[in-house]
Amino acid sequence: MNEPKNYAIGVDLGGTNTVFGIVDAQGNIVAQDSIKTQAYSTAEAFVEAGVACLQPLINQVGGIESIVGMGIGAPNANYYSGAIEIAPNIAWAHDTVVPLAQMFSESLAPCSSPLAPFPVRMTNDANAAAMGEMAYGAARGMKNFIVITLGTGVGSGIVVNGQLLYGHDGFAGELGHVIMVRGKEGRLCGCGRTGCLETYCSATGVARTAREILTKTDRPSLLRNKPIDQIESLDVSIAASQGDEVANEIFQFTGKMLGEACADFTAFSSPEAFIFFGGLCKAGDLIMKPIEESYNQAVMPIFRGKAKFLISGLMNANAAVLGASALAW
Repeated sequence: MNEPKNYAIGVDLGGTNTVFGIVDAQGNIVAQDSIKTQAYSTAEAFVEAGVACLQPLINQVGGIESIVGMGIGAPNANYYSGAIEIAPNIAWAHDTVVPLAQMFSESLAPCSSPLAPFPVRMTNDANAAAMGEMAYGAARGMKNFIVITLGTGVGSGIVVNGQLLYGHDGFAGELGHVIMVRGKEGRLCGCGRTGCLETYCSATGVARTAREILTKTDRPSLLRNKPIDQIESLDVSIAASQGDEVANEIFQFTGKMLGEACADFTAFSSPEAFIFFGGLCKAGDLIMKPIEESYNQAVMPIFRGKAKFLISGLMNANAAVLGASALAW
């Protein structure tokens, strides 16, 4: 008699840590552990350590027979190939293609049956966040929405007609690299181009805007209580919440650009909602109001007032693990 498969494995593979979680069908993480991503010189050593980390978690829920499969969210991950393709911030994958889904599948298969490889799917981290929102968060019941992650960079997961948008090569949906400022005026981006949305509207971009304003002017600001080169987006958020004029101006600038970008994205897929995830969202209305106001000024009239602007329903959970686990279901 076959055991019921009541759990999925979700993996959040980041540049610093990799978190493994066992998730039930209701979206509860019932067991969790992590390893250091960069502690291993080869992908083989990383997978071996990952399986060793997972085994006690798997045993807690009755063994591999209770688990439907594994989903992995990772930088530069290709859903079609199940590989990480040249991820600059991961030592064992920065200059090569690593078939990570296959490697985990083969490593976990002997625990169940060598003749039936363990199901493993992989996608990039922003797409995993979109899966998580659709399965467990603010996008439940929606079939057309865009998740925008505002972290060190700007990521995006685009869902159209209930399906994630991958494109022909698996890498569609890089909205953080839409160019917002063309020519020499644009900021240099890590992708090698200039003027990308990410360089202005990520947490890193917000801190950069703050440093530029404080360097070019002598306006008073609470942000001057900290060395300019140490200012982070959190400092801007705290200062803005205390009524600091410069900090509020930074959020107005950031929100205006995000709103204009979202207006352009709407012309492509007409989403029901934009769902924002990441530390910047903790600023609440300080960032969300400028986004929505700018959007409604910039969007085509036929779309005006239709899209919702929401903060992730998974902000207080390990959204990346939940989103990755949704791939397995």
